Amino acid sequence: MRLGLLLSLLLICGAAICCTPCASAQASAETTASHQSTQNHAAYSLPPDKLKTAIEYTRKRVILNFVGTAWGILQLLLLLAFGTAAWMRRVAIRIGSNKWAQGFSFFLLFLAITSLLSLPLEMYGHHVSVVYGQSVQHWGSWFADQGKSFLLTYLFGGLFFMLLFFVIGKSPNRWWFWVWIPAMVVTIFGIFVSPIFIDPLFNHFEPLQQSNPALVERLEQVVARGGISIPPARMFLMKASEKVTGLNAYVTGIGASKRVVVWDTSVAKATPDEISFIFGHEMGHYVLNHIYKGLAFAGVLLLVLFWIGFNSVQWLLRHFGAGWGISEQHNWAAFVVIMLVLSVLSFLSEPISNGFSRSQEHAADVYGQEAIHGIVADPQATAKQAFQVLGEQSLVDPNPSPFVEFWTFSHPSISSRAAFAATYNPWAPGQHPKYFTK
Repeated sequence: MRLGLLLSLLLICGAAICCTPCASAQASAETTASHQSTQNHAAYSLPPDKLKTAIEYTRKRVILNFVGTAWGILQLLLLLAFGTAAWMRRVAIRIGSNKWAQGFSFFLLFLAITSLLSLPLEMYGHHVSVVYGQSVQHWGSWFADQGKSFLLTYLFGGLFFMLLFFVIGKSPNRWWFWVWIPAMVVTIFGIFVSPIFIDPLFNHFEPLQQSNPALVERLEQVVARGGISIPPARMFLMKASEKVTGLNAYVTGIGASKRVVVWDTSVAKATPDEISFIFGHEMGHYVLNHIYKGLAFAGVLLLVLFWIGFNSVQWLLRHFGAGWGISEQHNWAAFVVIMLVLSVLSFLSEPISNGFSRSQEHAADVYGQEAIHGIVADPQATAKQAFQVLGEQSLVDPNPSPFVEFWTFSHPSISSRAAFAATYNPWAPGQHPKYFTK
């Protein structure tokens, strides 16, 4: 079981929180970088043997993604249809009259059953990652991560579970709104504490200055170009090579916990120029206030989905509650109904949150390419090659299904990003940068 269950409970998509859309279209330079298929193919491609492998790997990951979502929804339906949810409530009640003991007992049973049901599919997903060279994490480490996720989900998810039923008891007709408020508070708090307390439980971090002072000096040039303050103390190296082979860098945290993280695989496999662009992209998330704007977007989306979810739960209880052995929403077992509704709504809202995220990531691409102007010799070639390296290392299919991209991609396709990078030159005569003055 992953921490994704707790995030599903809150219906917050991480990608939606980390990104923001372009404020407006760039009149000429961005228009010339249209995402036509032929341009995309020319900008990012793979040799025949690797292309075949990438297509196979992508197909398996897509199937796993949709099958995993369907199985997550189906198992909740089975818990209701076979009376397992009502049985879990009876077991919890036999624990005693203490509500906290009952609530945490029910949540433990729910978490344990759904984790066991999901485990074979998750194990197969890890197996696929190892077979295709995307993961080097041994099974002992993988199971340890699963155990940590389970404990964290039980602790924080259990607290939110108790809060949910407290609010339902106090406001049975408007709990969807009163739960939304602490949900947003919990989300903001989670973003703040995650890089300090949660992330180090799963990966090792160290100051980037400690092992790569020359790279820090190069990145400080990009920071100075952006006119902001990201001191070396907020630049970290993550030992991703202990578990994965892909490249990445990201911005995380909020306020005093905000930081930029570069994977050690990126340092090992990309050039300083390419890392400068990747860093410039992440710096764009800082400058463009993507986390704050993403929170606002997620808050509005969450409020709408909570209202739809409340009405859906009431309808399901009226029509099927008796057969499920769940007479009212105050019943501990009603949590399974709530999770069923939230899981369906989370899946259906993916195109909305991912579409928002893709536009945010495009804005960061624009910012990153403009930020390295004057620092690297050829920003267009550098950015294009960075996407080539990222795609090759992660076995990214150059020709993803338009439907899969629309529904599941939190970033634009590598092909379209590389095509844009290859032609975007706002310093050319008659063009104008979007985020920097000439």
